[in-house]
Amino acid sequence: LVVQTAPDGLAGWTAYRQQQPDVLILDVMMPFLDGISLCRRIRETSAVPILMLSARSDGIDIVQGLEAGADDYVLKPFDLMVLIARIRAVLRRAQPVKAEGHQVTTLDDLIVDHDALEVSCDGAAVRLTPTELRLLLRLVESAGMVVSRDTLLTDVWDYPDGGDTRLVDVHVQRLRAKIGKSRIETVR
Repeated sequence: LVVQTAPDGLAGWTAYRQQQPDVLILDVMMPFLDGISLCRRIRETSAVPILMLSARSDGIDIVQGLEAGADDYVLKPFDLMVLIARIRAVLRRAQPVKAEGHQVTTLDDLIVDHDALEVSCDGAAVRLTPTELRLLLRLVESAGMVVSRDTLLTDVWDYPDGGDTRLVDVHVQRLRAKIGKSRIETVR
């Protein structure tokens, strides 16, 4: 295990490009380039797992971090063991999920290749983060059925006791933006 640190967002951007890390932990309030802006910049080219770390606990701040592309948002102060568990969880989610046999699911013009871990919509490739891909695979697996937020938190995020349902809402919103709003229906 090698840990690389950076004193500010710009140094973090340079270190990220040079090191290509397996996971990133970004503080929201970094000098020169804040964590949310850095997260957006990284998401332009990479699906590396990202955890946002912040003392900002307002719902709007959390949503901004998740909408920027973060896979999880950890509030300060935090328990070190909880942070380590969340790092392990995002790394697990980033691992390819292979189905037995070659499995391709087609829903109208949405094609999900479970083996190649590729998605296309309207004939064009769709670039998803590992978490978005796991969420889509879970939803495709249950096409036509209602899947609760708590079930998604357990199956996609490995949170056995539920968690913040905004995490699900924001990721579903991002997924809808990439594959079309009408493909995922919310049932209240």
